[in-house]
Amino acid sequence: MFTSQSILSSLSMGGVTFPSPRPMAAAMSHAAPQPHHALLPFAVALAGVGFLSLMDAFMKEAALLIGAYTATTLRAVIGTALVAPLWWLRGGRMPAQAVLRLHLERGVVSAFMALTFFHAITLLPLAEAIALSFIAPLLALYLARVLLGEDISPRAIGASVLGFAGTLVIVGGKIGSGEMGESAMLGIVSVFVSALLYTYNFIVIRRQAQVAGALEIATFHSGVSAAVLLLMAPFLWQSPQLAALPPLGIASVLTVCGSFAIAFAYARAPASVLVPTEYSGFVWAAIMGWAFFREPVTLPTLLGTGLIVTGCWIATRAPRTPAAAAI
Repeated sequence: MFTSQSILSSLSMGGVTFPSPRPMAAAMSHAAPQPHHALLPFAVALAGVGFLSLMDAFMKEAALLIGAYTATTLRAVIGTALVAPLWWLRGGRMPAQAVLRLHLERGVVSAFMALTFFHAITLLPLAEAIALSFIAPLLALYLARVLLGEDISPRAIGASVLGFAGTLVIVGGKIGSGEMGESAMLGIVSVFVSALLYTYNFIVIRRQAQVAGALEIATFHSGVSAAVLLLMAPFLWQSPQLAALPPLGIASVLTVCGSFAIAFAYARAPASVLVPTEYSGFVWAAIMGWAFFREPVTLPTLLGTGLIVTGCWIATRAPRTPAAAAI
């Protein structure tokens, strides 16, 4: 989502602006929108979401072997090793103090956002975790109200009610099936904490993307996250098994591929065209969950996801102008 003033633009959510559901990925491009065939950006965005969903599956495999903390930390370290040399070779230098503060703020938030999400997918099926994480755009409505003073329209409030109902359906399905044990409850809480942090991430990156280039943002994002996570190593580190290294390496490469694919797409097509591709993440997650871990997709998960996605669609749909309504 791009404007001429910044890397990221926003969608109107009934008076509340809402950046891309993949803000880090969208920030990987610093170019102005370019004219391009509409089908290609849509296809590339769809592929990008697929790359990131496949990354989640490999991260779940690694986290089950060595724990979510160690897997998340190693992913951040590997990501830094992949992107930092590119930034340095292209003339990277230490940013100004005000910009550095933004990098540090986002890096800290992202470290715990990733840790809580990857912990959640060790406790929940991939499809359920992804479905519950879709609540983030709706949480953004209220966080934007608190932090930015933006208004919330009745339409947006109704959308958030739909999204909340969807989460209740998914959680209720687990309770009804007798699967709501302590680990499942902890997984659901972890998803919501991650979604809340992801929502705050929206606000930080909107400022960050206006003052820094894509490679700088990516480098400091990974580097600061790695540094923050390594501070907890004396308490949480597990010696990585050799079997966990291949999925971690693949996950890191998929992260870069997915980020650049989505950046390519968002630089060449309007956000309104591309945002629906984000919800294909649920389909990818259901496929990966079954293929990797034989996780079934339950009817309550499908119904709840439908409600959440409908709420997000209503919230992000631009209001019609009187002239448009008359056509």
